[in-house]
Amino acid sequence: MVDCYESTKHRHGVKGTEATVVRGNQAKMLDVLARAGDWVTAAELADQVGVTPRSIRSYVGELKDASGPLELIASSPRGYRIHPAAYTAFMERERETGSGAMSPAERSSRLLKQLLDDPHGLDIYAAADESFVSESTIESDLTRLRARLDGSGLRLVRTGSELSLDGDEIDRRRMLSLLYREDAERGGMVLLARVQSEFGLTGLGEFKSELLAALDARGYFVNEYGINDVLLHVAIALDRVSKGRLIQSDAAAGAGADASADGAAGRGAVDTSAPDGAVAQTVATLRTLIPEHFGVALGTAELQYLAILLATRVIAPGKENGESAVGDYLDGDTLETVRRIVDDASSEYLVDLRDTPFTVRLALHVQNLLARAGENSYSRNPLTRSIKTSYPLIYELAVYIASRLQQAAGITVTDDEIAYIAMHVGAYLEQQSRRADAVTCALVCPGYYDMHRLLRDRIQSVFGQDLEVRVVISDSDTDWSDLETDLVLTTIPPAAARDNVIMIQPFLTDTDVDRVRAAIARIRRGRRRTQIKRDLLRFFDESQFLRNFYARDEFAMIRALGDRMIGAGLIDDGYVDGALERERMSSTAFTDSLAVPHAMAMTARETAITIVLNEHAMDWGESRVNVIAFVAFNAEERRSFQAVFDQFVEVFSDRDVVQQLIARSADFPSFIDELVHVIDS
Repeated sequence: MVDCYESTKHRHGVKGTEATVVRGNQAKMLDVLARAGDWVTAAELADQVGVTPRSIRSYVGELKDASGPLELIASSPRGYRIHPAAYTAFMERERETGSGAMSPAERSSRLLKQLLDDPHGLDIYAAADESFVSESTIESDLTRLRARLDGSGLRLVRTGSELSLDGDEIDRRRMLSLLYREDAERGGMVLLARVQSEFGLTGLGEFKSELLAALDARGYFVNEYGINDVLLHVAIALDRVSKGRLIQSDAAAGAGADASADGAAGRGAVDTSAPDGAVAQTVATLRTLIPEHFGVALGTAELQYLAILLATRVIAPGKENGESAVGDYLDGDTLETVRRIVDDASSEYLVDLRDTPFTVRLALHVQNLLARAGENSYSRNPLTRSIKTSYPLIYELAVYIASRLQQAAGITVTDDEIAYIAMHVGAYLEQQSRRADAVTCALVCPGYYDMHRLLRDRIQSVFGQDLEVRVVISDSDTDWSDLETDLVLTTIPPAAARDNVIMIQPFLTDTDVDRVRAAIARIRRGRRRTQIKRDLLRFFDESQFLRNFYARDEFAMIRALGDRMIGAGLIDDGYVDGALERERMSSTAFTDSLAVPHAMAMTARETAITIVLNEHAMDWGESRVNVIAFVAFNAEERRSFQAVFDQFVEVFSDRDVVQQLIARSADFPSFIDELVHVIDS
């Protein structure tokens, strides 16, 4: 950050590399504050950033100076809180003015953009002068740049002090897309706004609306979370074409096939090329809409490339296309592979995913995923973090499915792609869970014409599957003691006060609806708490409780805790290897405070949890956690896995609760007492 970097350098005499470290810590602190959305103490920030509270106070002061006149950070006895609007404006200002203050990663990104944009390349000495750094610093940045190009299809070419890039236009555009997405995320901006700002486009939102409407009218399922990535490619295409940098016809025609050849070689499972029908229809749509909105007519090769991106990232045939169209679109081997994985997941996790429409929709998604993996161009998912934190069991199911896909197809499935699979699984399971988790009620409404029937119908329409009306009592002389439902909704005063009785009006009001919804939520929360107290606490043992126990990294911690469980006769070496494999697949840091390492195979001799409570957070992947719970599950207790997993993460999702738990848990008995208190509160 420009001002902050300069003030740090001049005020404290910090050398360039040290200032960069300070700047990186400041950025990390801002990220923690932005994600928290509330007050965070200096001690908590220090723990998350890995510095002292004194350093945090210094960072806050420097950032306040650097961000003026914006009010970036508020201070109070409760700690610090970020102002979201000021944060967005500050990050955008930094992006526009931040040359000398760039971090090494940002400098290498800037160099890469310049190389992608300039066909004649650039001079290393000029690049050093422009960034206000030495030639040796630029040489270090080039090392990072070469590593970043690995697997991208692009190659850095150097002749003396002259640098240039060698590679196809399609590969250049993919890299540009990645760089712009990273800029948007780093600046806290919505990608669509970032695209319009960068390329000076107007009407991109209107173009998006018409494009989605046209695709919907043709009967396609549309993934609106992926559309902005494609819009970025549209903007890049318009910019590159205006500069005479065109995609060759054979390259565009082979884009889908390239995905198959590069990514599916040796897979033996699927053909990942985009279907001709979907591409041809989408080309026709783009050929009409792009000139209307941007005044530029793109060639067939450009349109075909964009249509392939849409076909593999955004659309899949829907019900209106008919079963034959889905059959023409979906490769049979892909469907069979997904069906086999879904069957295994259903057996392993004791959930019923064996539903043909669900399997077909997931297979359609997987077919597009394989195409994206083949060209190493994955979709971003803005909900990844919230899905992982809020629905850990669903995410875990998605990890299992993704791991099987990796084995079957020889691809890599990223966290964002796992989250998309979780969205498919979660949407299906939500329908089942709502039916299973419905709160039962009795409706007491003395008969007057059809009033009780009208009220029952109104209740069912408002609450749907959340509330099951078991019995309707129209007799005013009812025996309240015989009602065994979760709730009693009554239009007349009860004979005796009962906690589960709610008075409502004969014609349901908004206030009635709010009170009933609150009661439903309270009952469900009570069920979960009762279940977690029953199922979770029995898995703890004093011999598996550790306090202030640290390791070099997450893998060393898994090995250390695994050895402890092996020594107790709970698991074997194979389970530890499985936990390490699961960690490499996707980080098990499910919240800002908690990691739950475990193996996907439930091969433990008995179910147990080794718990670590640390006063100071340790690095765990890209997170820092204070609580580590190594979980060993036995196959015969798989239902306990389902009952415990989400609830365990939920208990530790509140950082204030975690800090309270750590502070008050001096030993195992006090930990259990405090855990029960947290569950009951």
